[in-house]
Amino acid sequence: MGAGIVKHSVSIAGHRTSISLEEPFWEALRQIADKQSLSVQALIGLIDAERGEQNLSSAIRVHVLRSLQAVSGPETR
Repeated sequence: MGAGIVKHSVSIAGHRTSISLEEPFWEALRQIADKQSLSVQALIGLIDAERGEQNLSSAIRVHVLRSLQAVSGPETR
């Protein structure tokens, strides 16, 4: 799995936008959407609605990270 940047166009709240993410983030986003029985576009719409002033690509990366942390449980030291 490459780590190159991949750009996708999506429709959010009635307007088209492009999102650039590394391929591993797109794959994780697809997995998260599948687990929640959502389309990737619907999941991105939810993330967009909650992101405030944060850049959308950054908000998606943070969402993916938090989702993975929730699955892996608390960090052990």
